[in-house]
Amino acid sequence: MTSRANSKTNVFSTANLTRMAILTAIASILFLIEIPVVAFYKLDLSNIPVLLGAFSMGTLPGVIILALKSLIGLLHSSSAGVGELADFIMGAALIIPASLIYQHRKTKRTAMIGLAAGTVCMIVTSILVNKWIMLPFYMGAFHMDMDSIIKYANVAAVDSEWKLLLLVTGPFNLLKGIVLSAVTGIIYKPLSPLLKGRK
Repeated sequence: MTSRANSKTNVFSTANLTRMAILTAIASILFLIEIPVVAFYKLDLSNIPVLLGAFSMGTLPGVIILALKSLIGLLHSSSAGVGELADFIMGAALIIPASLIYQHRKTKRTAMIGLAAGTVCMIVTSILVNKWIMLPFYMGAFHMDMDSIIKYANVAAVDSEWKLLLLVTGPFNLLKGIVLSAVTGIIYKPLSPLLKGRK
């Protein structure tokens, strides 16, 4: 009982809250910077600070940083919050498995395994989120049918919803997972003392 209480206290210590606030601010800024990749999908690096927080402080702080980033994103949302909701769900699918596996045994190998597992979860989740949330939203918001969306995506060999999801959404999120994992893997070690409050 005492151990659990101490653990919760450490998670919400002043130092951790300060680091969470800084990482949230960085994530929120990165959330505004989008790189067009394919069709209407754009890459942003906002989940790198979230991963850094989850790896250094634990899964719960990581999820809190992710949630705060999404809430701040509502201030400039162009999708009535639907895009931010989708980003939170897909971000959680990446961050939760990755950080849980890494927290189990903190080695470079488990970090890579965790990031790979998180990427797979994010790919599957992204397909489901686009199928049931994003595509229906855009079809309703812009009064488009699926044929119009496929035509707008303008990707060769894509002539159905499932082809769009499997040949565009899935590979895009694979690329996103690889980029986020690679950058996190490169910068986590040098930043680790700072992230953990060590000199």
